[in-house]
Parts: sequence; structure tokens; C-alpha cells
Amino acid sequence: MNTLLRTFFLAVAVSLAGGPAHAEALKNPIAIFAGLDKITGQIITFEIGIDETKRFGSLNVRPRVCNSRGVTEEPKTTAFVEVDENLLNGKLRRIFNGWMFAESPGLNAVEHPVYDVWLTGCRDPNRKPEPEFQPQPESSPDASVEPGDESTGETPSQPDQ
Repeated sequence: MNTLLRTFFLAVAVSLAGGPAHAEALKNPIAIFAGLDKITGQIITFEIGIDETKRFGSLNVRPRVCNSRGVTEEPKTTAFVEVDENLLNGKLRRIFNGWMFAESPGLNAVEHPVYDVWLTGCRDPNRKPEPEFQPQPESSPDASVEPGDESTGETPSQPDQ
């Protein structure tokens, strides 16, 4: 019974502490989008600075924030985006205002009768690239390499007797 109580209190302590720690999102100054022109069938990729507006066809695309995670975290690239349509009378009509997710482009993409726009990533040209995680190969004691085997595959020559 004592072990059960300890397990219960440990579970309560972990839940009150907020669970496992997560790295904070990395804020990026540039959002990367892809756009489809349904008339021509052409897909283009374009970059937009945060709080800047870029025109794609008759749409004005403006990212407000673009967050990503480090390479050791689960990919979660998100951007809050506003998209306005330029109408023929010179006015703007808001057609999208919300979060886009690069890992799920179909979830919150802008679907317009002529144009589709979706988030593909974020970037910060001033951030040093993180080293990619590469597991070290395991060496087994059985796989010993004889001198000379590494480059030519030949065994060392023995002196003549």
C-alpha cells in the first residue's frame, strides 16, 4: 500500500509541475510559402518577412509570426497569417486570418477559387544552423580491423622467411 501512495503522489507532483519540459519555439523573421495558380497550374515558392505584405495573384499575404522548433524537437512550424483579396472595386476583403501549420498544409491552407497558399517553413538567416543529430555507429568487439584493411582491403605483407 505504501508503494501505491508514493506512485500516486509522484503522479500528482508531475502533473502539477506541468509535465515534461519542451523547448521554446524559435521565432523567425521570414515565413516561406507555396502558392498554386489554378489557372496556369504553376506552383511557386516565396518568402515574406514578418509584418510585411507580398502579393500573390490577387491576394495579399501577410505573416504576423512564424515559429519553428529545433532539430531535436518534434517538427512544429506554425505561422499566424492574414490574407486579403484585392477586389475589382479597389477594396480589400479578408479571406483568411489564422494559424497555418507546415506539417499539415491541408489543415489551414488558403483555398481561393483561383489561388491556394500554404505555409512550407520559417527561416532566420542570422541563426547558426544546428548540427544534425547523427547517431554514432556501434562498434562490436568481433569486428576488429587488421592494419592495412581500411584503405586497400589488403593484409599487411609478411617478411619472407
